[in-house]
Amino acid sequence: MESRIKPVEYDYFGYRKQVEALCKAYPVLQSYIIGRSAAGRDIWALRVGRASEYVLYAAAFHGSERITCSLMLRFLEELCDTLQHDGELAGLKAQHAMFGRGLIVVPLVNPDGCEIALRGAIGCGYMAPRIAKMCGGDFSRWNANLRGVDINHNFDAGWEELRKHEREEGIYGPGPTRFGGFRPESEPETLALTELCRNNRIRHVVAFHSQGEVIYWNYGDKQPPRAAKMAEIMATSSGYALDVPTGLAVGGGFKDWFIETFNRPGFTVEVGTGKNPLPAGQLPDLYERLREMLMLAVIM
Repeated sequence: MESRIKPVEYDYFGYRKQVEALCKAYPVLQSYIIGRSAAGRDIWALRVGRASEYVLYAAAFHGSERITCSLMLRFLEELCDTLQHDGELAGLKAQHAMFGRGLIVVPLVNPDGCEIALRGAIGCGYMAPRIAKMCGGDFSRWNANLRGVDINHNFDAGWEELRKHEREEGIYGPGPTRFGGFRPESEPETLALTELCRNNRIRHVVAFHSQGEVIYWNYGDKQPPRAAKMAEIMATSSGYALDVPTGLAVGGGFKDWFIETFNRPGFTVEVGTGKNPLPAGQLPDLYERLREMLMLAVIM
């Protein structure tokens, strides 16, 4: 199968075209809007299968990590194609593996941040002068949303402690990265994910970031049932190392919130190596290395 998801940089409208094309090609894939960004851009969820509970994949929390969005679309494309043609994915008969199971994917959690990092002032709209001042004119390093809040610092898990650490690092207000907002769940992008989890029975979540080739699987001393074994399987399949976050990477994140709120497994996978943004040309190699893990994490 020749993939329609090319190793190129997709802007927001290019991303929407890919989502629409995938849904048209594969009736098994259902799309719906779970919220809108601070700039009013749609935040899409894509669902495969119907089940009593779902696995949730979420990606592109940060503007410079947008390759994870393409990774999600590439996996959805192959999964849907193998389901539609009764084929195999990573050595597994897709229809049998997915029987009674469901997957929800939010490929682009932070559409504003990705648009700003990719397109610069054009992606900022009316906020361009303020954002240019905050990032010193270097839009490429923008990870936050339109309001200068880092989405993966804005979840209500150890948020107060994380806020203290931010201040110790000289982070007091909106900026390109690592400011967790003035209260948890203050941002529409954060709320879109938390409401999705509250309104659906989610078995476990996997958040995709870049880079480092590591997997984070616990939150402090919180280790939900099955989490350690699942993490071992994911690490063995991908060749990534299991790791424990430190410093400003502790708390405030999506998988941290999910673990603390539901006592169910949550994982953060840091894909690839190098300097963000990873070149779009790395997508085929990234996907080939992770495709088995992506499939196993759906059915575990």
